[in-house]
Amino acid sequence: MSVPRCSMATSPRNSQPRPLRRPTRREPVGMSIGASRPSDIERASESGSRYRLRDLFTPLDTLLVSGGDGRLALDPKVRVNAYGCGPSPEPEIWNFASSTASTISQRAYERAALAREELVHKSLFDEVEIAFDRRCEDMRDELRDHLQLSPRVDVVFSPSGTDSQLHALFLAHAMLGVPPVTIVVGADQTGSGTVHTARGRHFGTMTASGVAVRKDAAIAGFAGDTIAVPLLDAASGLAMRVDADVEVIRAIEASLAQGRRVLLHIMNSSKLGWRAPSDACLDEIVRRWPREVQVVVDACQARLGRRRLRHYLDRGYMVLMTGSKFFGGPAFSGALLLPKGLSRALERIEGIAPGFFDYAGRCDWPMAWTALRSRFERRPNFGQWLRWEAALAEIGSYYAVPGAFRAKTMAELAIGIDSMIALSPSLRAVTAPVGTADADDEEFMQRSMFPFTLLRQNRPVSISDTSAVYRALARDMNDDIGGSAADRQVAAQRCLVGQPVRLEQPDGAPRAALRLGVGARLVTDAWSADSAQAQRNVQHILDRIAHVLVKIELLLDHTAAVSA
Repeated sequence: MSVPRCSMATSPRNSQPRPLRRPTRREPVGMSIGASRPSDIERASESGSRYRLRDLFTPLDTLLVSGGDGRLALDPKVRVNAYGCGPSPEPEIWNFASSTASTISQRAYERAALAREELVHKSLFDEVEIAFDRRCEDMRDELRDHLQLSPRVDVVFSPSGTDSQLHALFLAHAMLGVPPVTIVVGADQTGSGTVHTARGRHFGTMTASGVAVRKDAAIAGFAGDTIAVPLLDAASGLAMRVDADVEVIRAIEASLAQGRRVLLHIMNSSKLGWRAPSDACLDEIVRRWPREVQVVVDACQARLGRRRLRHYLDRGYMVLMTGSKFFGGPAFSGALLLPKGLSRALERIEGIAPGFFDYAGRCDWPMAWTALRSRFERRPNFGQWLRWEAALAEIGSYYAVPGAFRAKTMAELAIGIDSMIALSPSLRAVTAPVGTADADDEEFMQRSMFPFTLLRQNRPVSISDTSAVYRALARDMNDDIGGSAADRQVAAQRCLVGQPVRLEQPDGAPRAALRLGVGARLVTDAWSADSAQAQRNVQHILDRIAHVLVKIELLLDHTAAVSA
C-alpha cells in the first residue's frame, strides 16, 4: 500500500513547549483592565537565560506531553492520559475516535523526532529562542500551504483549542473596542473548557505556562459575560433543534439592546458533527451588524472543506482549529486563524489584561506583530511545537491524497457505518441534521462523525455505564470476558472511539453518546494508486469498525466486568 508522507524538506523544525517548571503562585486578582504586569518587558528581556539547549534533550515522549494543561497528564501506572492515549505510537490500537482521543502515528512521531534534531542543530549556531521563533514562522507557512490559505492570513499557535478561544476573546476585545458578551452556539456540544473561556475564566487548575490557578476563577482583567445557545432539541434529546437561527438572532438583539458588543462563537462542527447557525443566518447578521458583532468559527474538529474555511476568512471571521481531532495529530495543539487585515486592530491595543500573560508566549504570535510580541515573555513551548510538528505531518499526508479519493472514501465509510449502527440492536443513532452541506464543504458533504447511544435489553444505558464501556474499549478485556475463542479475540482488541458526549433528556436522566469518527488518518492509510488495493483497504477499515461494534455488544452483556 502506498501511503503519502509529509516531506521534511518543506521547512526546518523549530518550536518548543514551555519547559517544565514548578508552578508559581498567581499574582493577585483585581488589577485594572488594560494594565500590563509591572515587569513583563523586563522579564521578557531577561528570560533568554532560562532556556537551555539541554531542555531539548528531554525524552521525546516527555516533551510531547509537556507545555499543556492537566488533560495531557499521564496516569503513572498505565502511562496514558484521561482519553486512553499514550505519547508514543501504538499501532496495535484501532483508532476510530479522531476527536481528543488520538494516538500519535509512527510518521508523526518520526517527524517530531527529526524536528527536534534539526532544532538542536540550529541552536548550536543561534540562541534556542531565535531558532525556535523562526521555525514557528515556517510552520505558519506550511499550515497555510496545506490549507490553501492566503499568505496574509495570520496564524496564532496555542497549546490547545481551549487556549485559542481565550486568544480569540482577547482579539475580539481589541477589534470591538470594548469587552464583548460571548454568545456560544452549540454550548452543549463544544469543548468542556468553553463554558469557562467564553467568560474569561480559567478552564483548569494549571496553565500551559506552568502557573497554578483556580478553575473557573476570573482571569485578572479578562472576565466577561456569556449567553449559551444549545443545539440539542429539548423535546427529543437526540436531534438538533430546528430553531437555532431564531435563538441566535434573538440573543444578538438582546445583547445589542443593552449597549453591548458581541463575539459570536459559531459551530462548524460540534462534537456530534452539527453546524449552526445557517449560512443564511450569518449573512443576515453580517448585513445588520457589521461593526457590532465579531464572528469566531469553532472549527476545532477540522471537519470542513478548505473552500469553506477560506469563505469564513474572506468574510472577516476568526477561525479556531486544532491539529488533532479530524487530522489525528496528538492532543493538544491549537491555532487561531485570522483574516487578512485583522492585525491592524492590534494597533489599538494599549494594555493587556494581566491574567492573559499566562496564556500566551512571544513565539505564539506572528513575527510581523512586533509591538504585541514585545509585551510577552520569550517562553518557548517545546510540547506545543512538537505536537504541531506531528499534526503537520498528518495534515500534509492527508492533502497529498487525491481529492476525488478523499471524497469517495469518506462517502463509502459513511454508508457502511450508518448501516452497521442501524443493524445493531444495542446502538441508537443520534439524528444528524440534513440539508446543510454544499459544494464549499468538499469531502465533508459526507458526514464524518457518527454518534450513537447505547441500549441494554432495549433500555437506555446510563452515563456511568456508557463511560465504562468507553474505557473498556481501550483495554484488553480478554481475561474479563469469557465465552468462545472468537468472543475472547474480539474482547482483546484495544480500540478508541470518541469520548462520551452528555445529552440532556426531556423526561429522565441524562444520557451520553459515543462516537465513531472518520479521521484523516483512515483516508491516508486507505489510499493506493492501485484502485483494487485501495478498495480492499477501505473494506478492511469497515471490517475493523464491525469488530468494534461487536466488542461493544459483548461489553454491554458483561456489565460487572466492564465496571470493575
